[in-house]
Amino acid sequence: MNTIKTLCFVIAALSSYAALVYRLFQVRRGWRDSAYRTLLVTLLLQCLTFTMGAVAMGSERFLGVGNLAILVMHLSAVAFCVSAQIILLRWATGGEESVRRARYWLITGIALNALLTALFFIADGPGRPADDFNTGSGQPLVLTYLLVFMVSQAVPCVTILRQCGPYARMASKTSLRQALRLLFVAAVILFLYCLARVVNVLTAACGLDIGGWTLAASVFSALGIVTLSLALTISSWGPSATRLLEWAHGYRSYRALYPLWRDLYESSPDIVLEPPGAAVSDLDYRLHRRVIEIRDGWRELRPYIDRTTNGDGGAGPRVSEESRQAFAEAAQIRQALHAKRTGTIPDDNADTGDFEDRDSDNFTAEVVWLTKVASAYRRLGKAR
Repeated sequence: MNTIKTLCFVIAALSSYAALVYRLFQVRRGWRDSAYRTLLVTLLLQCLTFTMGAVAMGSERFLGVGNLAILVMHLSAVAFCVSAQIILLRWATGGEESVRRARYWLITGIALNALLTALFFIADGPGRPADDFNTGSGQPLVLTYLLVFMVSQAVPCVTILRQCGPYARMASKTSLRQALRLLFVAAVILFLYCLARVVNVLTAACGLDIGGWTLAASVFSALGIVTLSLALTISSWGPSATRLLEWAHGYRSYRALYPLWRDLYESSPDIVLEPPGAAVSDLDYRLHRRVIEIRDGWRELRPYIDRTTNGDGGAGPRVSEESRQAFAEAAQIRQALHAKRTGTIPDDNADTGDFEDRDSDNFTAEVVWLTKVASAYRRLGKAR
């Protein structure tokens, strides 16, 4: 059980250090921004909190003082929560209101840390077994210490939960909205950590053994800190990740369209502007060209498309109407390619009109539709 707790502390610490190092790379352009400096302080406190947690799991003494690592972990956790709350204020508000609220949180944090330090030494924290600060061991002063600490962690979580929703709706920048939403998720997970810790302490005080469920607090803590680390850094890496996801989606569409494009190209080689296999680095350009060439290839087939062909049987009985249309269109294309090869022109052909009269001005919708048609076309080919 201690191994799992230590692992959770290590995961939380590593995610904190990763976020700190990532942000430090931006120090030259961001140092003059007070919000950036506050963010660095928050990440430093986050690193200290979970480093001390890992140290406390490995040894009962730190710098020669018993349970000092636990006290430092709790004090830095309080400071970390206060700093995170100040970051949220700087993200969402400005001017005198932000300064006033930040001052309130600073005073509250200092008072809480003073109270925790006093309770720690009054309860003879250095002379107690380390396990007392996990369960309370029924000692009133230790129980009070732990409950005060958990309240100091839960209140900022509740405050962040109440603020993130409205602030996210007001935020004009996409990256800021994403950060606030992730911060909301982190606050939910960390609040569950607080509840789990309170349950652990109270059940131990009542003499109840909940077994492996005591690990829930450590798991929630690690998950919450990893999510929080992402929230505090997403504003810088989020746009790049979005572009990467868009590129991956575009590449999948480009590859999915290939079987349909290939057969149309073999039927009408003049639809291709550049020789197949030519090196074109811009995926967006390649995808646009592939869509245009598929459209041009379809227009070449219009005299051979039999309007009476109904090939939606391969779609299955429980598919949507749009999928059924995609199968019907794919079947018409496959039949038209065969008719062109044999020189057969149907009586009721599609020499006029367009690709099911689809709106080709919306390129994203066009790619989605053609991908459905290409998928149906490939499935029809396998069924033969």
